Amino acid sequence: MGEQLDPFSASNLPDFISSQKIGRPVNFEGQNNRGHPFSGLKKRGQSSRSWVKIDQDGNSAVLELDKATIMKRCSLPSRDLRLLDPLFIYPSSILGRERAIVVSLEKIRCIITAEEVILMNGRDASVVQYQSELCKRLQSNQNLNIKDDLPFEFKALELVLELSCLSLDAQVNELEMEVYPVLDELATNISTLNLEHVRRLKGRLLTLTQKVQKVCDEIEHLMDDDDDMAEMYLTEKKERAEAHASEELEDNIGEDFESSGIVSKSAPVSPVGSTSGNFGKLQRAFSSIVGSHKSLLSSSSIGENIDQLEMLLEAYFVVVDNTLSKLSSLKEYIDDTEDLINIKLGNVQNQLIQFQLLLTAATFVAAIFAAVTAVFGMNLQDSVFQNPTTFQYVLLITEKKKKTHGASIVKMNN
Repeated sequence: MGEQLDPFSASNLPDFISSQKIGRPVNFEGQNNRGHPFSGLKKRGQSSRSWVKIDQDGNSAVLELDKATIMKRCSLPSRDLRLLDPLFIYPSSILGRERAIVVSLEKIRCIITAEEVILMNGRDASVVQYQSELCKRLQSNQNLNIKDDLPFEFKALELVLELSCLSLDAQVNELEMEVYPVLDELATNISTLNLEHVRRLKGRLLTLTQKVQKVCDEIEHLMDDDDDMAEMYLTEKKERAEAHASEELEDNIGEDFESSGIVSKSAPVSPVGSTSGNFGKLQRAFSSIVGSHKSLLSSSSIGENIDQLEMLLEAYFVVVDNTLSKLSSLKEYIDDTEDLINIKLGNVQNQLIQFQLLLTAATFVAAIFAAVTAVFGMNLQDSVFQNPTTFQYVLLITEKKKKTHGASIVKMNN
């Protein structure tokens, strides 16, 4: 007999178990992974997406950026980027951050900074229109050397508000053109098909009203909060930070110059030199206090000078409020039509009730004659049948009852 193999030997074990025993890492798909066996796979949420960058000159470029790069580039938290995710449906929002403005209105979702606009690349008509229109305006201002009082971030924000308001107004006009004929037809012809059509249109009206109301509330919230509006002055904050950085650089250069002008280390230190050193420290502390005071004054001046953004938001708030008024008028027209239909249905119901009462009265009169006929048709022996005048009395009574019921029916119909 040949040599019997041990089934539990290391040579007969699977690669995964033998490698664990020997201490070598497992090789998945030809990769020598030293850590977790699935470390070669990409982490969830780190995939790059296509973005469109538009600079101040109106030049656009397509970029492939992941979530971490966007967060680092614009100093944004991850929760703000969820507003730009096309896989999720979030309400309209305008968020002012330290170095960027996050905008999500209708189908336009972008990040606005002091130097550029990062727009999510998509094939939607609103996104393409925003990209082309913004590049066209910036390039025309650049070619004609037109100086605009609005900073770059407000130009980009104004175009988002403009296109969003136009889109909402177009949707409202389209809904009006479809609703009014259907309501007029329903008022003249109440049918199941027309009622179902109106029900679907009413659902669309409710959805559109919620969208317009959210945009109106968002603009109104910004107008009511001065701090949020002051936070959106990105260009002024950038210039203030650059000025503060240049001042610190000049102070550092002055300190280096003073340290280089000191007498050599071998020379003895005099009290006058120590006094001048203390004076330099006091001067630097005073300059830092003055710089911080200037920065506070500049920030307070931005907080006071928010009329520019407030006027911009107020103009589009009036437009959105007008669109909301159109929807309110349309809803009132639908409610009036429903009231008219209820009145007509109530009238028809009353007519049916009257007809039912008429049938009931007629049935009662016929029942009386049937009862008399049945009584006189019976083969019974009674003294009543022997009196000839009894039949005449019965005819008079029934005739009287017939006239009484007829008069009541005529009165009821009138």
